[in-house]
Amino acid sequence: MGTQRVYNFNPGPAVLPREVMEKAQAEFVDYHGLGYGLAEASHRSKEFEETIHTAEANVRKLMGVSDEYAVLFLQGGASLQFAMVPMNLAVAGKPMLYADTGSWSKAAIKEAKLFGDVKLVYEGKGTNYSVIGDVSEWIIDQNAAYMYLCSNNTIEGTEYRFYPETGSVPLIADMSSDIMSCAVDVSRFAMIFAGAQKNLGPAGVTLVIMKKDLAARAAATVPTMLKYATHIEHQSLFNTPPCFAIHVVRLVTDWLLGLGGIPAIQRINEAKSDALYSAIDSSDFYRGTAEPADRSRMNVTFRLPTEELEEKFISEAKKAGLVGLKGHRSVGGIRASIYNAMPMEGVSRLIDFMNEFETKNR
Repeated sequence: MGTQRVYNFNPGPAVLPREVMEKAQAEFVDYHGLGYGLAEASHRSKEFEETIHTAEANVRKLMGVSDEYAVLFLQGGASLQFAMVPMNLAVAGKPMLYADTGSWSKAAIKEAKLFGDVKLVYEGKGTNYSVIGDVSEWIIDQNAAYMYLCSNNTIEGTEYRFYPETGSVPLIADMSSDIMSCAVDVSRFAMIFAGAQKNLGPAGVTLVIMKKDLAARAAATVPTMLKYATHIEHQSLFNTPPCFAIHVVRLVTDWLLGLGGIPAIQRINEAKSDALYSAIDSSDFYRGTAEPADRSRMNVTFRLPTEELEEKFISEAKKAGLVGLKGHRSVGGIRASIYNAMPMEGVSRLIDFMNEFETKNR
């Protein structure tokens, strides 16, 4: 008896392309005739070296990353980057600038305060993080060590559509929730990082793209394992990396290239989010929680008339094969995470369910 087709709207770890999962499954116990799987292979083997080098080449091709930047595959998730960034890049006597647009930037700010003076260029708490607003109005202190932002706020459902001009101040972005979902001019940034578990692969590996010369800032007292320069020097192989997770990143980026790269997936993502937001806006039963100008294309958040109806919606959606729609515990409501690997059919099925649910529960 076949398993019911389920559409996975979880926010992370999240849906992966079906083709990637099937390829990884087929190769799992016997990788290219080795007689064992890549998860069992040495990180010094030629088979793994081929996959990590291809993963890096794919990232560079997809995002237009020049040789001025290092591409690293690290561990500890985005959460470790919250500490590694100020640990490596803080400069004595210079403030670190942060935009507080949601829960994950707030967490990063907490870590940065352990290493120096933090100044906020934006504080979104007063609007319950429902809006980012006009970034051109932000005051960027040119004496700052760096400027930090989180490009997509998974919990609150907002996303930068434009980035601030920071002049000579290095711009750093946590892109965990929208990496490779739309075109980004990497040259605008000194550093981009992203936990893989939303758009790139399984949990366990973190992609870091950074200007190589920026790594030289780290003080001698920064532990070896926590220095970006260490991982640049050893090409992500200073210690045993999360080999299988990196391999899946390679497969996901192969898949993206096969689709036509980021321009192609951006068109698909815009079609998905436009359709879902249109369904929300055309009804007085559903209410979006983010300001329309700042709505995320990856995490669509909305509410129903009552919490009881929201609980019923989540329960009945699961029975209909639509899973992972419960909003974050800190904000409640509904959240549909429609990352790169969520097919349009899944969004269409969700919209059909929403229409049916509204008809039955008005």
